[in-house]
Amino acid sequence: MIADAKLRRTFSNIVAEYTTEFDKDHPLKIIGGQHRCEAIKRALENGVDEYHGVKVYFDLNMDQRLDVQLISNTNIPISGDLFDRMHETVMGPELRQWCQDVSLLPEGDDFADRRLRGGRISVQLARTFILNYFAGMTVDPKKFDLTETIPELCSTGQRDDEWEALRKSNRKMWEDKGLRRAGERFAALIRAQRSAFAEEKRRAPPDFPDKAMNPAILASWAFVAGILHNNEVRLKRHYGLAVTKGHDPLNAAALVRGRHKTDPDNYRGLGYRTDAKERGRFAELFFLQTEKGEGIAKGIVDVAIAKYHAKQAALEVEKLKARD
Repeated sequence: MIADAKLRRTFSNIVAEYTTEFDKDHPLKIIGGQHRCEAIKRALENGVDEYHGVKVYFDLNMDQRLDVQLISNTNIPISGDLFDRMHETVMGPELRQWCQDVSLLPEGDDFADRRLRGGRISVQLARTFILNYFAGMTVDPKKFDLTETIPELCSTGQRDDEWEALRKSNRKMWEDKGLRRAGERFAALIRAQRSAFAEEKRRAPPDFPDKAMNPAILASWAFVAGILHNNEVRLKRHYGLAVTKGHDPLNAAALVRGRHKTDPDNYRGLGYRTDAKERGRFAELFFLQTEKGEGIAKGIVDVAIAKYHAKQAALEVEKLKARD
């Protein structure tokens, strides 16, 4: 596209909105055709000055703005992650800015438009992190063994009503110091996990360095951080995973060996799936790890899995009792 622009190709259907909400001095905000605009800028730097087709919309509401973005991108396949990013952009820059502030996103970068190993965080994962942190805050840690503790995973490719409700009801969450600290520590965990394998000479499975970005791990880690928000001793142990010595912080090799007798033959061990059972097991693991703060090892993985199944059985018994 950049090469085409330098060859004086004329682009069309660049969509802009006139709004002073974000930048009063530059009221035209591009909401469709950002890649084409970038190509035009590069060409202009090389002395290529051409007329291009631009549509400008005025006074759009949130739904109209999203519709315009989707229509302007109908010439390319829309992934779930791209839809999420577009929808979040319409809602405002707060999530993106927060992720940049805590280093979950590089400064000036936007969310991933599709998931790639080693790539940027997606809107779905960023929403999941924040939603579960606040959900964890509602759990009494003293009653953890008696409480349903399965973290949620935000939807993708469609509107997420639960996320939108949180965004509207908790407008001050972007300044929440506990949430900010959790975001910073998880960003440190991501870096530490990746660095552990970048420095190793032995060859590891390609998914091991990016294990922290598994949705089940991210959701459960944030959930436990929320549960322990008022317990500084255990919270430090939770956050201390990022400085584990001797192996990668999440000990991906130990996770792979974690399984239960009820697991199917094709179960590959902890850290590969994202379903409710996987998220519940990781919640048990991260919470259990904070009792002593000795990190993740095969023994604690086995205990955490057993505790998850024991809890589910106990909760099922209570449900049956309630019916009588």
